[in-house]
Amino acid sequence: MKNIIGAKQGPAAAPNPAVPGPAVQKAAAEAGAPHAAIKFITVDAESAGQRLDNFLFRHLKGVPKTHVYRIIRSGEVRINKGRAQAETRIEAGDVLRLPPIRISPRAEEGATPPAPAREFPVLLEDDAVLAIDKPAGVAVHGGSGVSFGVIEQLRTARPGAKFLELVHRLDRETSGILLVAKKRSALVALQDQFRERETGKTYLALVEGAWPANKKVLDAPLAKYLLPGDGAGAGERRVRVVAKDHPDAMRAVTLVRVLARLTLPGDAAPLSLLAVTIKTGRTHQIRVHLASAGHAIAGDDKYGDFERQRVLQKLGLKRMFLHAWRLQFNHPATGERVALQAGLPPELHALMPPQAIEALAQHPTPTAND
Repeated sequence: MKNIIGAKQGPAAAPNPAVPGPAVQKAAAEAGAPHAAIKFITVDAESAGQRLDNFLFRHLKGVPKTHVYRIIRSGEVRINKGRAQAETRIEAGDVLRLPPIRISPRAEEGATPPAPAREFPVLLEDDAVLAIDKPAGVAVHGGSGVSFGVIEQLRTARPGAKFLELVHRLDRETSGILLVAKKRSALVALQDQFRERETGKTYLALVEGAWPANKKVLDAPLAKYLLPGDGAGAGERRVRVVAKDHPDAMRAVTLVRVLARLTLPGDAAPLSLLAVTIKTGRTHQIRVHLASAGHAIAGDDKYGDFERQRVLQKLGLKRMFLHAWRLQFNHPATGERVALQAGLPPELHALMPPQAIEALAQHPTPTAND
């Protein structure tokens, strides 16, 4: 439902569309160059459904976000001649009025620099969808102390792309298959599939200890919580297993299959290479489920043992061993089933003894009918 404010305004409260309002006048009072004159933009089908603020961030490149929110709040931005809020969802055919904007040198200096352009290994690309092999250590988007991520880097690398949006997310330290929609219709269709559990998502995880072969299903509710803060604010977000009647409980189901049992060169501790399929997509689901079962993911600095992490780093494991290995979904344009696989990245492959590599080779790339 659209969230346009349509209350009647008194003469003093209604800005003259031809005259910049107070927010813009404030910016214009400072020295600077105009970003644009009054502009009218008609929303196309591919932009339909976006939040107003996100749409403006793309069309007012170089304008600090604080300025964008200011001109929305003050009513300088109009949708079909009506005031709107930042969270208003725009629709195809909507006409947006954007005011002239001047940016002070101070504001320009404080603006977030653009993300550096970067392309990633492509597993599949067509007019509707882009599937990449995300490396570990790269966030999927900016925020929470990260100024940019995969999506911002892709947008910089592809300035001609009209639409690029994340379909789903991966933890920063998780590598593997990540889907990006190139059309609004593809984004909606794919997110519907993730929500309705019509996709198949399988990860490779190396865990501590010998995983019991008969332990194949983990069905334990999860809840988010915050660690104690340091006095300056709330601490980091964490997830834990809780009782079913916990007020914040979210059902989470994980399927586990043992692929190989192994030890790393120079280490006697047993490890298990698992194929982990998730039926729900909760935050940190795999990490918490495996750790709560007594088999934390090797290299996991949030849910694993600190001293053990130091040992593994000396053995060559510098990251968490969790990799988004396989993904199946129905193509948003054709409806055909798509099956993707991303091989282990070099830094993980190099750690695997020959028997583990052979075990993986016995599980060939799936087909659409698998």
